[in-house]
Amino acid sequence: MSTSTPEAVKKLLENMQTDLRSLSMECKKKFPPVKEAAESGIVKIKTIAARNTDILATLKENSSEVVQPFLMGCGTKEPKITQLCLAAIQRLMSHEVVSEAAAGNIINMLWQLMENGLEELKLLQTVLVLLTTNTVVHDEILSKAIVLCFRLHFTKDNITNNTAAATVRQVVTVVFERMVAEDERFKGIVEQPTPVQGNTNRRSVSTLRPSAKDAYMLFQDLCQLVNADAPYWLVGMTEMTRTFGLELLESVLNDFPGVFLQHQEFSFLLKERVCPLVIKLFSPNIKFRQGSSSASSPAPVEKPYFPICMRLLRVVSVLIKHFYSLLVTECEIFLSLLVKFLDGEKPQWLRAVAVESVHRLCVQPHLLRSFCQSYDMKQHSTKVFRDIVNALGSFIQSLFIIPNTGNPAATNAPAGGSGSGAQAAAQGGPGAGGQGGSLTTQAAFEYRGTWIPLMTVSVQGSAKATYLEMLDKVEPPSIPEGYAMSVAFSALLDLVRGITSMIERELAKEEEEAAVRREANPDQNAQPEPGAHLVWEEMVSACWCGLLAALSLLLDASTDETATESILKAELTMASLCGRLGLVTPRDAFITAICKASLPPHYALTVLSSNAANLNNKAYSIQGQSVQIISPSSESHQQVVAVGQPLTVQPQGTVVLTAKNIQCMRTLLNLAHCHGAVLGTSWQLVLATLQHLVWILGLKPGVGGALKPGRAVEGPSTVLTTAVMTDLPFISNILSRLFESSQYLDDVSLHHLINALCSLSLEAMEMAYGTNKEPSLFAVAKLLETGLVNMDRIEILWRPLTGHLLEVCQHHNARMREWGAEAVTALIKAGLAYKHNPPLAQNQRLQLLLLNPLKELSNVLHADIRQKQLESVLQILQSQGDSLGPGWPLVLGVIGAIRNNQGESLIRTAFQCLQLVVTDFLPTMPCTCLQIVVDVAGSFGLQNQELNISLTSIGLLWNISDYFFQRGEAITQELEREEAALQKQAHEKGEPLNRPFHPAPPFDCLWLCLYAKLGQLCVDPRPAVRKSAGQTMFSTIAAHGTLLQQPTWHIVAWKVLFHLLDCVRKSSSTADKEKIESGGGNILIHHSRDTAEKQWAETWVLTLAGVARIFNTRRYLLQQLGDFFKAWEVLLDHIQSAALSKNSEVSLAALKSFQEILQIGTPVKDSAMPTEALALAVMGVPPVLIDPLSASGPGRPLLRSDSMLERLTRYNGAELQAPPPGEESALEDAALWWSAWNTWYRTGTDSTRPPIGGTGTDRPSFIPSQPFLTALVQIFPALYQHIKTGFSMEDLKKLGVILHGAVSIPISSDASPFILPSYTEAVLTSLQEAVLTALDVLQKAICVGPENLQVMYPAIFEQLLLFVEFSCKPPQYGKLETKHVANAKYNQAEWVALNYVPFAERSLEVVVDLYHKTACHKAVINQKVLQNIIKTLRMPLGLKYACPSESTWKLAVSSLLKVLSIGLPVARQHASSGMFETMWPELANAFEDFLFTKSTPPDNVSIQEFQMNEAIDVEVVQLISTEILPFANFIPKDFVGQIMTMLNKGSIHSQSSSFTEAEIDVRMREEFSKVCFETLLQFSFSNKVSTPQEGYISRMALSVLLKRSQDVLRRYVDDERLSGRCPLPRQQVTEIIFVLKAISTLMDSLKKTQPENVDGTTWAQVIALYPTLVECITCSSSEVSSALKEALGPFKDFMQPPVSRVQNGES
Repeated sequence: MSTSTPEAVKKLLENMQTDLRSLSMECKKKFPPVKEAAESGIVKIKTIAARNTDILATLKENSSEVVQPFLMGCGTKEPKITQLCLAAIQRLMSHEVVSEAAAGNIINMLWQLMENGLEELKLLQTVLVLLTTNTVVHDEILSKAIVLCFRLHFTKDNITNNTAAATVRQVVTVVFERMVAEDERFKGIVEQPTPVQGNTNRRSVSTLRPSAKDAYMLFQDLCQLVNADAPYWLVGMTEMTRTFGLELLESVLNDFPGVFLQHQEFSFLLKERVCPLVIKLFSPNIKFRQGSSSASSPAPVEKPYFPICMRLLRVVSVLIKHFYSLLVTECEIFLSLLVKFLDGEKPQWLRAVAVESVHRLCVQPHLLRSFCQSYDMKQHSTKVFRDIVNALGSFIQSLFIIPNTGNPAATNAPAGGSGSGAQAAAQGGPGAGGQGGSLTTQAAFEYRGTWIPLMTVSVQGSAKATYLEMLDKVEPPSIPEGYAMSVAFSALLDLVRGITSMIERELAKEEEEAAVRREANPDQNAQPEPGAHLVWEEMVSACWCGLLAALSLLLDASTDETATESILKAELTMASLCGRLGLVTPRDAFITAICKASLPPHYALTVLSSNAANLNNKAYSIQGQSVQIISPSSESHQQVVAVGQPLTVQPQGTVVLTAKNIQCMRTLLNLAHCHGAVLGTSWQLVLATLQHLVWILGLKPGVGGALKPGRAVEGPSTVLTTAVMTDLPFISNILSRLFESSQYLDDVSLHHLINALCSLSLEAMEMAYGTNKEPSLFAVAKLLETGLVNMDRIEILWRPLTGHLLEVCQHHNARMREWGAEAVTALIKAGLAYKHNPPLAQNQRLQLLLLNPLKELSNVLHADIRQKQLESVLQILQSQGDSLGPGWPLVLGVIGAIRNNQGESLIRTAFQCLQLVVTDFLPTMPCTCLQIVVDVAGSFGLQNQELNISLTSIGLLWNISDYFFQRGEAITQELEREEAALQKQAHEKGEPLNRPFHPAPPFDCLWLCLYAKLGQLCVDPRPAVRKSAGQTMFSTIAAHGTLLQQPTWHIVAWKVLFHLLDCVRKSSSTADKEKIESGGGNILIHHSRDTAEKQWAETWVLTLAGVARIFNTRRYLLQQLGDFFKAWEVLLDHIQSAALSKNSEVSLAALKSFQEILQIGTPVKDSAMPTEALALAVMGVPPVLIDPLSASGPGRPLLRSDSMLERLTRYNGAELQAPPPGEESALEDAALWWSAWNTWYRTGTDSTRPPIGGTGTDRPSFIPSQPFLTALVQIFPALYQHIKTGFSMEDLKKLGVILHGAVSIPISSDASPFILPSYTEAVLTSLQEAVLTALDVLQKAICVGPENLQVMYPAIFEQLLLFVEFSCKPPQYGKLETKHVANAKYNQAEWVALNYVPFAERSLEVVVDLYHKTACHKAVINQKVLQNIIKTLRMPLGLKYACPSESTWKLAVSSLLKVLSIGLPVARQHASSGMFETMWPELANAFEDFLFTKSTPPDNVSIQEFQMNEAIDVEVVQLISTEILPFANFIPKDFVGQIMTMLNKGSIHSQSSSFTEAEIDVRMREEFSKVCFETLLQFSFSNKVSTPQEGYISRMALSVLLKRSQDVLRRYVDDERLSGRCPLPRQQVTEIIFVLKAISTLMDSLKKTQPENVDGTTWAQVIALYPTLVECITCSSSEVSSALKEALGPFKDFMQPPVSRVQNGES
């Protein structure tokens, strides 16, 4: 109920009246003045009540009078009255109706009561009511009231004392509260401060308002009192304690910091009074050293006094907390003192309270920040903050190092629930620890035998002190063991927590602001002001060393999981904070600490040890405090949970992991997982440690890089407890999540992570070098995992990632390599499959980037890697083949990167890929890649590991060509677009376009590349490949050549076909002649292919034939190229060199090709050929080759339904027209044919030229075969058709030389059975046939040709006659010895001469035939052909029976007769010209040689045969008698003479002595003699002498005849005489009879002749016969006798008487 309501006022008035009445009643007897005063008071009150409306105000004005009765009542010192009065006064006070004056009176009255020791509690109550209900009491009155309370505090009564103490506290508070209220009231009013006079203590009081002034005076006196000085204001103080004073100071400072901060006067007091006071009071504590005896020091040191010391520390805490900003310097001193109190030499209680104070600071991060700003960041200032942290650290270390000697209480009774048992267990050392003895229930730290229990001292984040609150204790308390440690531990944790959370809050705020700013104006890249950052960095820099030292030590010593967790959390948050602030060294240091704690003690891990060494050098050298990093103790009594192998180069036994290690490992994982972004380079440390832990725990990578617990087999020495076994999946899961979370890292952090993994991996690689033990695959696996989860920004990490993995792929440890390859390929596959944005199809650069490592793998030499690479290519093709686009060149490059030393399986896999590409993907790839496909397919053809693949790849090339053909238009368009773009680029760069086969159009270039590849395969070392490639190449050119543009054919001819011919020719000529043994296994090689040379020969044959065929079928195209003639020459040159090759197969094939190109005739339009014929027949492809190929691609028949013809016409309609046969083409044709003739001539000359030198024993180097020569000669007729117009005598001679040479060449004995007929058959060889055909063609051409050709007749005759001679004289081939076929042994390398007789005879027949036709030709006459014929025939005629063949001379005779029958009339006709002068002696000799041969007939000649032969002789004589002698006058005399002599000789029997008696009569050639004689006789007397010439013949004939008769007779007579009784030989008898008959005939003739026709000499000769005849009379033969009778008869006409000599005109 409010005191101002009417009811309250009414009640007050009533109460007051009641009180006054009671008072007057009590004092009625003893104290009448009081009674009166009371009564007058009643009246006064009533009056006031009656007169005034505002009763309370009036009461207050008159309060001095109103109060007076009560004061007088108190003065009676009567307890009852006093109590009544005090109650009444209190009632007035509580209604605030006491004026200042009244209050003064009241106070004075109370003072007297106090001095009299009355009603002390009531007094205190009254003072309190007075001061709290209103503010009328000021200045001296107030000070008096306060002193009164103070005085009461020091009475003998405990209750009073305590009540007074409480009252004092309340009063002091009231004073200051008034001041605060006063400040509030005046808040808005700005006052002019009065000028400050001199710097005196009380200088500023005048400027203060009343309440402030009171407060000022009070505070100043409190200081005085504590300092044991006299107070200025509190007059009348008798005694005072420091402890109470300090408590009051503390409460004021703590409760009213604003007063001091707002008013200079108060600040001044703080600085000038409080601080010096505190410092002074601290001095005993500072100087005191525990344990130093007072004897040694000169003056006894004042001992620290717990109550004061503790209160001072509390004051200091308050000062620092509230007035730090005012008292920077002073605080520096306080803090330094505080740090000193933590010294080990100070008493335990002092250290404990100091630690509590420090803890109080540690929970105020902002304060700590101020320290840092004010001290640590200033030059030349104490690094206070750093010292505090370091001191805490040192303190903790000292607790471990120095046992509690200073406090006996502590040692005797361990505090808390630790009990001595636990301690004993702890001191049991490692042995006890091994049995789990150290796993006490109490949390504790244990280090090197020192065991310190851990208690719960305060809630996290608040410093609830124990000893700083012991205000009632006078003696220092005993500090339980572990208390100080527990506080220090809490302080450390709070410090870390406070600093980190503060800085992180501010960082977050700053980032938010920055984000807002960025949104507001995105252009500006505003940097936050660096001030804040500097502070944070300085704070961290200052404290991290101390913190780390302490935390590491605690971590090592901790035996409690929760404590460990807290320590790890502290280290973790510090590491993360350092990372965020970019402080690398501290960050790494904290991480190193966690890492070290995760690993077994003394585990050798270079990354960590080097890092620690660095830290020692850097950080700790700047410490004032001695902060040693304490190396972890190995005998930490922890539960062992795992035993494994260390990851080192040399195996080193096993290491153990404890539960704490695993706990640390989890923290490490947590760190990496949550703070990965700030780890930067320390990823290295983290990952290295994890790698080692993973290794020790035996986790191995599985698919996708996730780690799974390995099988027990892999680490035989790995032992895991069940505890850790259940943890493993969790750990491996976190590990995976850790790398999954890398997707949330920013790019820079991600790079750090990758780099760290790479360098880890490098180490693992180095480690795996020397040994064959399992390598650590942690890094590789994690690189893979990281790559897989960061696919969305794979570009930024792709290069370092794959670059490193490629290095791994080259490692010589197979497992390492395998994983490297697994990682690279998995990444590439994932990268290609990932749905990028924009998609890969639109981001070519990325696609190429992703595929690049696949290409790089090709450089790795290890087969397993290549296998993996190719398998993944296969998978990529299967999954992404359609979308590779610009990646095709790379993929194809990989497929094509095969080398011969790689082994079959690799090549097989690669080839599978290629097959897939060719069958499925040609249409989807850019046309620019088709060329690469061709190259790759070609390279598979060229590899020599697997023949089947080579052959199949040639099939693929065929399929590819087919694809080109079918998709020609589309490909052309795309390529031309591409070409245009490239051309433009090149033009911009000012470079020429660099492309193979430029400037052919791009589509043609594609074909050219295909041809070039096939061309390379055509000269592959393996015959099968060459053959297949050759067939394919010529087939494609034949089938698809029409697609090429005309100029491209130029390149085809020169760069492809001729180049190929050159290569083949070169290889063939250098091929090895060694015999190849059977081709491995049980494959037999045919003898025609058993040397490399023979195998190359086949290739040469195929190639030449192919090229010739192309020239044949595409001639109309090639002829338009301009240099067709040159090409033709080159082709002919190739044909020539092949024809002259020493290999009969090649040479023969060359001629076949020659024949083929000669049969060209007029060019045939392609369109005239049916489609199939064009495609296939032209190619000469065996159907076998076509079928499998057409079946090779799915649904790709070779020939499509729409005819190829339509296509061709569609493509190059123009080109299909044959060129008009104009003048020029005719001229050019002639040139071509003459070129061919020259080639033929050179080939013929070289091949038929006989070998030079050497005797018969040397085997000639090479003798051409018969089929070759036959083919060579057979070419001539076809060739001649084209060159006949210009064929000259010169050419004919050349031809003759060749024909002659060819015919002269012998056959090797092993070939003879196939070429020679049995010797007896008179058959021509095909070569001889061909030679005669050639001559026949010539003569026929001359026959129908113009006049000027006929001069060639003689030459032809000459040639034929040469051949005729062969019949008797076979030609020699060089100096080669040939044997008769009958003597040659089949299997020896001997040369067999041919049977030339049939050939010679046929030639002779041709001669006769030809002569028959040409006898009258001028050339034939002029060139004395007849004479030559006779001359040639003379040889066989002369040899007669000695001829190799009997038929020869018979044919010769018949031919001679035929020729003469034609020729003699011609000769007679031209007798006058003298052309035949020389012929006659030849003819005479021929007759002579034949009719009187020197050879004897063979013994076995039958009589019939002999008679037949004789008949031939008779024929000759008849010819003489009919054709020669009748025309004697046209014939030279000598000739006639020779004939006559010959007839004469023939007419006399010539006998051969060899005949047997029985045959003599037959063999006498009677018939012949008779004919001769008759002829002689016939021409002896001619009845009609038409010319003197005839007479001359007659005379000559007569003379000869008579001479002959005379000889025969004389011989007969002699023989008869000698023979005696024996009869003479039959033939001689016949002869004599014949002679005798002839004489009688002659005599008759002479009688009939005109006498003048017979000259004297004749008669004389006739008469001279007579004596001889007479002598014959004696012969015994009756036949002779009768003949003689007839002969002698006519002589009677000569019986005339002698007459005188008459001169008669003889001629």
